[in-house]
Amino acid sequence: MASSDKVPVACPASSGEGKEPMGDPTKTTTTMLEKGTAMMQSMKPIRQMSLHMCSFACYSHDPGRQIEVHIYGHRVNQDFLQCAVYDSNSSNAHLIGIEYIVSEKLFESLSPEEQKLWHSHDYEIQMALLVTPRVPELVAKPELKNLAKSYGKFWCTWQIDRGDRLPLGLPSLMVSPQDVNLGRIKPELVKKRDEEHGISTESLKPSREGICGPEKKNLVADYWVRFRKGFALDVVETDMKKTAPFP
Repeated sequence: MASSDKVPVACPASSGEGKEPMGDPTKTTTTMLEKGTAMMQSMKPIRQMSLHMCSFACYSHDPGRQIEVHIYGHRVNQDFLQCAVYDSNSSNAHLIGIEYIVSEKLFESLSPEEQKLWHSHDYEIQMALLVTPRVPELVAKPELKNLAKSYGKFWCTWQIDRGDRLPLGLPSLMVSPQDVNLGRIKPELVKKRDEEHGISTESLKPSREGICGPEKKNLVADYWVRFRKGFALDVVETDMKKTAPFP
């Protein structure tokens, strides 16, 4: 059966030839219809996204595979954000996953089994790997201080770095950069990101001094760092439930 740590069965969508998704160009009539409906619909959930972060992520089952990510967040409350993750900040960016971010307080309320799926954010913020494009550091710093104490759970649904032209296979659990061999982001990825956004990760590092992580770092988070074990999903065939419980 399918597994998130295996290459999908060969098909046109997994050819890796070109970066654009499969499909015919959008028709002019379709574009006009969508523009018209967009004027009539509220799009309320999307309009709630008010935070844009750019960082890097590693695959839990293969930390050597690293990608640039653009995270667009909607703050539900002071302790919880829900985010859409894209591969760039361009108008034709690909939606590659979702990330949920919780405060230290909420994270500590989770079971140890659940905590294994979450990662910390302090290292990537302190090392200026996570940035808020176009927002001055002075303005972004209060939010960065909050995020440095938070934990995230990120599922990648489209392994576009593998050359997939459609979302194939199962979601992959992602982990954050860490100060260990496999967790250090490749310099060429950082250089490419910096050049595209006109920033300097190295020059931002001094401004991150004084930003601290969780008061008591939970050792179950970033599970792979301590135990050298990642997580992959497998599809298991099972009997369908023929009756639903009645409330």
